[in-house]
Amino acid sequence: MKDTHQKNQIKHIPVLLEPVLSYLDLKEGESYLDLTAGYGGHAGQILGRTLGYNHAFLVDRDQSAIDFLQTKFAGRGVTLLHQDFYLAAKKLLDEGHRFDIILADLGVSSPHLEDASRGFSFQSDGSLDMRMDQNQDLDAEKLINNNSVEELEKIIRVFGEEPRAKKISLAIVQNRPVMSTKQLAEIILNAIGGKRQKTHPATKTFQALRIAVNSELELLTNALPIWIELLKPGGRIAVISFHSLEDRLVKQAFSEVSGNRYDASLQLLTKSPIVAVAEEIAFNPRSRSAKLRVAVKK
Repeated sequence: MKDTHQKNQIKHIPVLLEPVLSYLDLKEGESYLDLTAGYGGHAGQILGRTLGYNHAFLVDRDQSAIDFLQTKFAGRGVTLLHQDFYLAAKKLLDEGHRFDIILADLGVSSPHLEDASRGFSFQSDGSLDMRMDQNQDLDAEKLINNNSVEELEKIIRVFGEEPRAKKISLAIVQNRPVMSTKQLAEIILNAIGGKRQKTHPATKTFQALRIAVNSELELLTNALPIWIELLKPGGRIAVISFHSLEDRLVKQAFSEVSGNRYDASLQLLTKSPIVAVAEEIAFNPRSRSAKLRVAVKK
């Protein structure tokens, strides 16, 4: 287990780290809530600057991430919460907590993508899992093999923004049962053709299935107003998204409570999302699709 943790620590590179640190304008002793702590890439850097370990709450719905964080921050006084970011935020709000710094990195971590058994990637063959929380019942295999053509088409079209959703969903149903990531990727490739593209033809479908399995957009929609409420006056919130549906929700939630209105509670620090520079993309290709939005509580 220790070797696996060390491997994950080396391979997981936090995206947009420099702009995150810059926009959050960290000060020693500030309280910190990380709603998607993962393997502690951002958290380690932020807490190394604030030194507010006793005022830090790190949240993740994945038990393997929580186990890793427990080792990484052992004896530091950090509080870990094994929950999704909506339930964790609701609990903290009900308990009266408020924070100077809130961060949510909505992407899938590198260790998830590299562990074939988790089913997030088709780069190597694995089971169709895709669950962030492995205690939940619904996984990608059940979703794929039990839903109708129409239901699959809607998931793939809406969550994957895939224009060929109907053709893909028909091919999936015609080839059921689908039991592995490689089998699913090949079905999609055969259904829509294998022309050379920048991204694999299965990319959008895999994204859609992951979003559906984990109720990602529903949770984000419900959680964003709570995150804003959890900020202290002068507190900063940073959200990193990885596809347009997430970014749209973040932009909308921030816009609804900001601006020149007398009742505005947020001031936007990023009018447009911050994206990775060429140098970061070169050493961390995962950052290519990352978008950062930051706001401060009035």
